[in-house]
Formats: sequence, structure tokens, C-alpha cells
Amino acid sequence: RTAELHDSIEHLKTTQAQLIQSEKLASLGELTAGIAHEIQNPLNFVNNFSEVSVEIAKELKEERIKVEPERDEELENELLDDLIQNQEKISYHGKRASGIVKGMLEHSRMSTRERELTDLNQLADEYLRLSYHGLRAKDKTFNADYELIMNENLPKVNVVQQEIGRVFLNLINNAFYAVNERSKLGETGYRPQVTVSTKALLGEGLNWVEISVQDNGTGMSEATKTKIFQPFFTTKPTGEGTGLGLSLAYDIVTKGHGGTIKVESVEGEGTRFSVCIPYSFP
Repeated sequence: RTAELHDSIEHLKTTQAQLIQSEKLASLGELTAGIAHEIQNPLNFVNNFSEVSVEIAKELKEERIKVEPERDEELENELLDDLIQNQEKISYHGKRASGIVKGMLEHSRMSTRERELTDLNQLADEYLRLSYHGLRAKDKTFNADYELIMNENLPKVNVVQQEIGRVFLNLINNAFYAVNERSKLGETGYRPQVTVSTKALLGEGLNWVEISVQDNGTGMSEATKTKIFQPFFTTKPTGEGTGLGLSLAYDIVTKGHGGTIKVESVEGEGTRFSVCIPYSFP
């Protein structure tokens, strides 16, 4: 019996690890469409500026092969200046595309649990846009207003970037899902809105950074709020959610980063999730 119990426990652990990995892969899949949209923008700039640069180079060459009295040195200098500006823009947008790819790889790789000083404003901005465009790519009828209200003086925080990224992605995806569900009700004058905000909180001996994700979606009942962080609990229809997203987010924030995650909600009016992460540990 002891051997059977041990085998059962090991089987449960293996199944749990597989389910958690499946949830992480599912969140990566949700990012893919958003990443494709985001990376296309800088690539369009690179392509456009490259084509213009070719035309400028041809025009410059034509001017330089003219005999001396017909050459316009002022025009040549202008063309050279345009080329320099174009190359700077190509470099900028190329690096932006590289940054998006790097973010994707950070999200997909297995966590090393190595913390690094992170600008949570930038991280929240990236995941807010990726989440919106990802949902738009899956459902062309989906639309919502979204906003990031940043504390410009937000201190950088030591976190495991890909893990906190998963938290942001899950909360923001849920917010967009909630406003989309309320949109389907056909309420007159309803405008779906998701707002992400950041701020620094000072405490005695311990300072915090707070990231909140607020929506004016369907909201949730008191009974739902008490279960929302339980593994496998989901309010979504079968096939649209594993029920592990918020459970993993809770563990990442509380156990992995010594923080807190709370939810406030009014049924039929909206929901606000607040994530607090300490940036000076006791």
C-alpha cells in the first residue's frame, strides 16, 4: 500500500507539472498573434526606409557622375544627410524588432528563476499591446479602448521577467475577455475599457510597486471572487480556459516574489486586480 501511495503521489506530481507546462505553452500561443502584429510594424519601417535609401543612393550616384559645372554639391549633401537619417531609422526599428523577438524568447524559455532589475512600466506596456493585438488577430470583431497610466518615477524591481510577464498577460487577457463578453450584451452607450496603471507605495521597512489591471466588463459575484485563485476554477466555457492561469499568477506573485495579488469586483460593472511586489526585501 505504501508503494502504491508513493506511485500515486509521483503520478500526481508529474501530471501537475505537465498541466503547468501546458498552461505556459497556451499563454505563449496567445502571444503569437500579438507578436506577429508588433514585429510587422518595425519591419515595415525597415523595408520602407531601405527602399527609399536605394532611390536616394541612385540619385546621389547620378549627381556625382555629372561633369563638374553641372554637379550640385548642396543637393549631394542633402542626399547624404537623408541617407544618414534613413540608416539611423533602419537601425532603430531593427533593434525594436530584435527586442520583440527577445521578449518572445524570454517568455517561452523555461524559467531559470534568475531575477534581474526590470522596468515594470515597459513590461506592462509590451504585454498590454501584445494582448490586445493577439485578441484582435483571433477575433476581428473584437474592439476595446485600452490605456496605460504609468508612474514615471517607478523604481526598477528585481523580478523573474518571464514569470511576471505571464502574470501581466493572464490578467490583461482576462480583462479584455470580460469587456468583450459585456460588449456582446448590446448595452446602449457601453464602451469597453481596460486600464493598466502602476505606482510606488512606501511602507515601513518595505517598499512596494503596485500594478493594477482594471476593466469595466462583466464583473464577478462574491462567490466567484472567493474561488478565483483556486486551481482549475474558471468562469469561461469549456475549451476556453484551463483554470490554471490565475492560480499560477497567484503562486508567481506570492510564493515566487513575496508579493500580494488581490481582486475587487462588482458584478455587472467591472473588476480590478492589484499586484504588489516588494522592491526592498526585509
